[in-house]
Amino acid sequence: MLLMDPAPLLGALLLAMAVDALFGDPRWLWRHLVHPVVGMGWITARLERRWLDPAMPAADQARRGLIASLLVIGLSATVALAVQELCARSPVGWVVLALAMSTLIAARGLYQHVAVVAAGLEQGLAQGRRAVAHIVGRDPASLDAHGVARAAIESTAENFADGVVAPLLWGVLFGLPGMAAYKAVNTLDSVIGHRSSRYLHFGRFAARLDDVANWLPARFSAVLILGAALCLPGMTSGAGWRAMWRDARRHRSVNAGWPEAAMAGALGLRLAGPRRYAGELVDDAWMGDGPAAATPTDIGRGLRVLILACGLTAAVLGALALFLA
Repeated sequence: MLLMDPAPLLGALLLAMAVDALFGDPRWLWRHLVHPVVGMGWITARLERRWLDPAMPAADQARRGLIASLLVIGLSATVALAVQELCARSPVGWVVLALAMSTLIAARGLYQHVAVVAAGLEQGLAQGRRAVAHIVGRDPASLDAHGVARAAIESTAENFADGVVAPLLWGVLFGLPGMAAYKAVNTLDSVIGHRSSRYLHFGRFAARLDDVANWLPARFSAVLILGAALCLPGMTSGAGWRAMWRDARRHRSVNAGWPEAAMAGALGLRLAGPRRYAGELVDDAWMGDGPAAATPTDIGRGLRVLILACGLTAAVLGALALFLA
């Protein structure tokens, strides 16, 4: 159920997408203010340092992790609800609401970070590895040039789902509080949701909640990627559809395989597969049938898919606004 009238809410979401596309997260602004996601990460890390004791029984670690997660999510949603209520009292409050919403969307930031990887890789493997280390968690030293390119493309697909589609979807359903709660869940998963011995119990609730929160957005984002591929020359949306239905369920992540498989098929590549995290080899399944020898040119093709998929997302929001008007 929508927490406010659908017309101003959807209008605010569309404006938020436009603000993010034009400005992203301006460094000059966030040098003086605390970005909401940075604040969520800071609170999560502080609770982790105070409450996580690996020597404690597993059940106690899990209980503390659950409480910490609910605190971060609850605080984030409460602050967002207060902001939304204040905005609802002004005739132009939806503009302020859109500005707040834009901080929880990461389309421009994603494009910029991935584009830096492509530019770095064109200069040399070392530069590509340094750039890709900022957007993926795998060991950059273990990646050859093709591995760097694949990692960048995979990040494009996965982060389109959880950095663009997911916050917008939760925003449609629950407004700014829904977006903030989702970003809190996503941040918790990034900080404590790792499958490591330290966070196995403490971060279990956060990791599972992130899987639930991203279930629908991941699948919807895959459809949007295929829709974008259908409109772009040189893409194979049919192969993307086949790869998505065949390979997505074999991915180690219950959600990431959907946009990654769709992107792999659309670009005619193979993505995912075995890779190293913190020195540990993860023997994951391959997504797609094409060659694994991705290049900076393929990164550029993936970015074109991202741009058009974001455009299709805005079109869906616009159509929904007209339907509910």
